[in-house]
This record gives sequence, C-alpha cells and structure tokens, in this order.
Amino acid sequence: MAIASFSEERFPLRLALGTSGGPERRTDIVRLSTGYENRNQRHRHSSRHYDAGSGVKSLADLAAVLEFFEARRGKLTGFRFRDPFDHGSTRFGKAVTPFDQTIATGDGSTSAFALSKAYGHGEGAYRRPIEKPVAGSIRVAVDGIEQTQGFAVDAKTGLLAFDTAPAAGAVISAGFEFDVPVRFDLDQLVINLAAFEAGEIPSIPLVEIRP
Repeated sequence: MAIASFSEERFPLRLALGTSGGPERRTDIVRLSTGYENRNQRHRHSSRHYDAGSGVKSLADLAAVLEFFEARRGKLTGFRFRDPFDHGSTRFGKAVTPFDQTIATGDGSTSAFALSKAYGHGEGAYRRPIEKPVAGSIRVAVDGIEQTQGFAVDAKTGLLAFDTAPAAGAVISAGFEFDVPVRFDLDQLVINLAAFEAGEIPSIPLVEIRP
C-alpha cells in the first residue's frame, strides 16, 4: 500500500497550543579586515521548528502523540500544525477580515493567485507563502468589496481561483487562518513513563516542510 507524502490531518490542537518554537533563518556572515561584514541569507524563506513535547501535559496526551506518530510513520508523512502564535492573516488575537492581506493586482487575464502573508511594510516586507489555509476561514475582497461567490480556494495548496479574471488594476485582498506543513524530525519516539511522572518532558521535534 502506497503511503501519501502528506496528510491533511492536523496535529492534535490541544497539544499544539502548548508547544514551543518559531521561525529560523540561515545567514552566512563574512567579517572583512576593514571591520565591515558581508551577510547573505541561504534561503529566501524562513523554516519553522517546534518542540511538541512542551505541549504534553498528561498520559492521555502522550498516548495521542504516539498514535499520531505511528499514523504518520515517523518522518515519512507530513501533516498540518497550528502555530499557537502565528496562524492568521491579521495581528494575533484579531478576527480575520477580507482586507487583511493584499494578494495581488488584477491584470484582466490572470484568474488564479497564491495566498501569502506579509511581515513588515513597504519594499522591505517579507512575504510568506501560505500553502495550507484552513477551509471555511477564507474571506476575499476585490477593490474593497467582499466577494461571497465567483471564486474558490484550494485548502491543500493555498491557490485562490476566480471564475472570471479580476479587471486590470483591481486590488485583490484576503483574510484567512492557516496551518504550517510540518513533519516529525525523528524516527524514534522515546517515552519513559517513570521519567514523565517525575516531571521530565519528552522532546518531540517538528520541522516545517514544503509539501
């Protein structure tokens, strides 16, 4: 039986809420004899790393992780993960609106656009691709008017597709919740009940992937 490389199932939410982690950048720095530095980023996009062990609070939680780990075959299959601090198109704690993120400007012929989230403002902003939006959370507007029909969003890829291409110059915006595509970063899950009851939390590393 073939095993899918990615599962659309989400890591148990109650465990995700207690995890630690966040984005990682890789920057090469060469310090010159003049005292100046040359800095270069290895990758265009950051990669998020998490430790789900800090979200485990009970034996029931351990059992849930064990079941989820086995179902994913360890590192083999990726899955959805809800970042407890960064899972929406707007500021943390704010409700999603169709005007949160400017996605693109219409040209009269293009009808499909990739969802993204901007960090910062202006030319220096970083735009992060959003490939795993949460179905049912997505709101879309064209030129400041919310759309209720005439479009569809693929929750597996983050692609926004209109039935008719937006007019040239039309500003396309969207709001959404999203998950992070991750995988387990270990193939052996080590669980020691005695150590857990003594307060030792197991390490369960997760790493962001490009599905």
